[in-house]
Amino acid sequence: MGRLSLPPRLVDWTLFALVCFEVASGVVSLTVGRPEHRWLFYVHGIAGFSLVVLLFWKLRRVRRRITDRSRWDRTTPASIAAALAAVGALTTGILWAFGFHRQVGYWEFLMLHMSLGLLVLPLVLVHLAGRYRPPERADFEGRRTLLTYLALGTVGTLAWRAQSAINRLLETPGADRRFTGSRERKSLAGNAFPTTSWVADDPDPVSTDDWSLTVGGATERELDIAYDALAPEDRERTTLDCTSGWYSVQDWTGVRVGELLDAVEPDGRARYVRFRSVTGYRWSLPIEEAREALLATHVGDEPISHGHGFPLRVVTPGRRGFQWVKWVESVEVCERYDYGQWIVVFTSGFS
Repeated sequence: MGRLSLPPRLVDWTLFALVCFEVASGVVSLTVGRPEHRWLFYVHGIAGFSLVVLLFWKLRRVRRRITDRSRWDRTTPASIAAALAAVGALTTGILWAFGFHRQVGYWEFLMLHMSLGLLVLPLVLVHLAGRYRPPERADFEGRRTLLTYLALGTVGTLAWRAQSAINRLLETPGADRRFTGSRERKSLAGNAFPTTSWVADDPDPVSTDDWSLTVGGATERELDIAYDALAPEDRERTTLDCTSGWYSVQDWTGVRVGELLDAVEPDGRARYVRFRSVTGYRWSLPIEEAREALLATHVGDEPISHGHGFPLRVVTPGRRGFQWVKWVESVEVCERYDYGQWIVVFTSGFS
C-alpha cells in the first residue's frame, strides 16, 4: 500500500474530488430511475469503494496528528468530524448494499447513508480552508501516479463487482436490489405497499365533496372537474421507486394527462406541466412526458388510499417516488421551468 500511495497533496485533492462527485451523483440519482441511468448508480458505487482506499491512506498519514492533542489547531475538530462522517457514509452505504435494512426512526437505513454523505462535504470544506495546499506539477510527474490512479479505479471496480457477486452467492437481502439500490416491497398488492411522504406532507383526508381538479394555465380554456366526473379508464403497470430505499410494481388506473391537455388546448409556448398538491407541494414535467403520465384513482382493484394520495396521484414511469405528486388538485400548463419547486418540496406541509 505504501508503494502505491499517491503524494499527500494528491491524496487530499483526489479525496475532495471524489467526495464532490459522490455528493453530486448521489443527489442526481434521487431524480432518475430509468434503466438507461443505471451507469450513474454503478459509478457512484465504484467511486465509494475507491474512497475507502483513499481514506485509509489519508488516516494512516495523519493518525499521529489526531492522537497527539498538542498538535491540534482550530480546524482539527472539523477534520475529525469530516473523517467520522466519511467513515459513517461509506460504512452505511456498504451495509445497505449487503442487505442491512433496519429503519432509523421514520426513515430507511439508506437515508442515514445519504444524510452522512451530505454532511461530509461542508466539513471537508472547513478542513480545506485551514489546510489549503494546491497540488504541484511535480506531484503528477512519473508513471507511478498514473499507475496508482489506474490501480485505484481497478480496486474500486473489483470491490464493487465482488460485492454484487457475494450478495448473489450468499443470497443476502441485498441480492434483490434494483439498480437504484431499492428493495422490493408489496408489489401487485393494492394499497399494501409503504406510504411515505416527502419531508412534512401529511394532510387531513381529502373529501371529494369539497374537492375538484383544476386544469388550466397557458391554455385556450380551463376545466374544473369534480371527482365523480372523472373517467378513469387508462391502466398501466409500472414501478414506483422511492428514494427512501424501496420499490413496488403496481397496476394503476386513472386518467391520462394527455387527454386533459387536449381538452384545454395548450398554447404554442407551453413547455411544462405542473402538478400541485392540496399541501402546496408541486412538481413539473416536460409537456411531452406529462402527456404520458397518469392521474391515478386506483391501484390494483382498489381506490388509492389517503396515504397513497387519494383522490388523485401522479404516476410517471421512470421518475422517483417524490415526483409522483399525491393529493393532486391542479394541473397547470406553464411556459417556463419551475425552479421554485425545489424549495417547495422541502417546505410544503409545515404550514
